[in-house]
Amino acid sequence: MAKRIGAGTIRLETPVKIAAAAAVGSRKEKEGPLGPEFDQTIEDSSLGEKSWEKAETKMQQLAVAIALQKAQITPDRVDVLLGGDLLNQCIATAYAARELARPFLGLYGACSTMAESLTLAALLVESGAARNALAVTSSHFCSSERQFRFPLNYGGVRTPTAQHTATAAGAALVAPFGKISIREVCIGRVVDLGVTDPNNMGAAMAPAAWDTLCRFFADTGTAPADYDKIITGDLAQVGSDLLVRLAAGEGCDLRPRYTDCGLMLYDRESQKVDAGASGCGCSAAVMCAHFFPAMQRGEYRNVLFLATGALMSPTACQQGESIPGVAHLLHLTAEG
Repeated sequence: MAKRIGAGTIRLETPVKIAAAAAVGSRKEKEGPLGPEFDQTIEDSSLGEKSWEKAETKMQQLAVAIALQKAQITPDRVDVLLGGDLLNQCIATAYAARELARPFLGLYGACSTMAESLTLAALLVESGAARNALAVTSSHFCSSERQFRFPLNYGGVRTPTAQHTATAAGAALVAPFGKISIREVCIGRVVDLGVTDPNNMGAAMAPAAWDTLCRFFADTGTAPADYDKIITGDLAQVGSDLLVRLAAGEGCDLRPRYTDCGLMLYDRESQKVDAGASGCGCSAAVMCAHFFPAMQRGEYRNVLFLATGALMSPTACQQGESIPGVAHLLHLTAEG
């Protein structure tokens, strides 16, 4: 059974694995550095649907279908689907779950949702409450812009600190079999240092990332040098720089092993994405397209995945509220 280590880390005693994963993206993701590693990319970001929201649902359905195909299991063997997106009432995921017709837990952790869904899936499988749990997350640039900022045809000017929401989905099957093990999880706390600019989410999320990382290192007695890779998602350039500075201020050097999904998905210069990528689909796609396959190939053996979320809404920002952040961590290992 799982047991608590230190103040906030949970160690999984029963083997829990990532059995299969899949990533789906649109044309912009295909044109980025990780484009060839996606399982499927679609030239038309509408995916042939009548709305951006329906397109996002379709991306999730495609990612789920590919992940299950890789795991060689049928949908009826999925005990629970855990997932979410950035839209009100998590409608992209809810409608995808409707088609799968399996028990469903809808989640909202903003851009931290993939780590949240994997964490809860792992705890359900470890406890025996589920054998096969499917974690899925997505975002869509157009549906997110419509909800959070402004209509696309408004022509608003983006600031250099802004991030480009990924049009992507990632799905991962958590089960008792596979080459990648989920060893420990650390559930994040809500941290708010008073950032009020909705175009600077990296700065809002970085303190939460350091809070979770710091607690995990203290609980486990480990340091950055103990891991092959420490991956955040998605702080982009501003948030990543701030996280490194926060860690350095506590005598912790992250730089040799640290990277961020928001800096990997796109080429910032040629694709004009300002500070980098964001959105639930960013870290989900980067992990499912790049890092999970790399771990299966033995390129990384010992990894920390830390997804961050800015827990904002347009209404709260218009009322002058600050933007709280949260970050959830998973410790992943791969067989030799």
